[in-house]
Amino acid sequence: MARYTGPKTKIARKFGEAIFGEDKSFEKKNYPPGQHGNNRRRGKKSEYAIQLMEKQKAKYTYGILERQFRNLFKKANSSKGVTGEVLLQLCESRLDNLVFRLGIAPSRRSARQLVSHRHITVNDEICNISSRIIKAGETIGVREKSKSITAIEESLSNNSSVYEWISWNDDRMEGIFVSIPEREQIPENIKEQLIVELYSK
Repeated sequence: MARYTGPKTKIARKFGEAIFGEDKSFEKKNYPPGQHGNNRRRGKKSEYAIQLMEKQKAKYTYGILERQFRNLFKKANSSKGVTGEVLLQLCESRLDNLVFRLGIAPSRRSARQLVSHRHITVNDEICNISSRIIKAGETIGVREKSKSITAIEESLSNNSSVYEWISWNDDRMEGIFVSIPEREQIPENIKEQLIVELYSK
């Protein structure tokens, strides 16, 4: 399973946003990394640089590498609807992202780990493919043997996020992907139109 394993705070500083979740180091140094990071006289970015940064921000946010992300774009481009919106909807429909959104894991990285270690079920069957696209109406739950794992219990008790497009049953420890989210329901600060322009060159 290919995934990004490099530094997190450095990348967050590059984009000026804590894209990997809460980060104390980022709060201390909220400026770009490197020797001249705090220098205000940085050159004006080209159109290509802005588009590339937006694409990289989306990839790092969802933890997807280039080939997978390009395939998602092709899928979004060939489907009905606005390409950029569909691309974000596909990213949001991934199993690892939904495990994170439901509060089973505190971050997408730990969500991916829970999935690959076979702690998560889809429609009551164990699924260890974190990139699986979940369809509306499918259920995502915690495997019976894994319900007592401290990390999962802590994450669920600390979770306060509520999304209209997913529902969670605390007693059964399972959630339902009610519907594909609309663009305004996705909280990520990503300018998807720039990604479409970049890939359309």
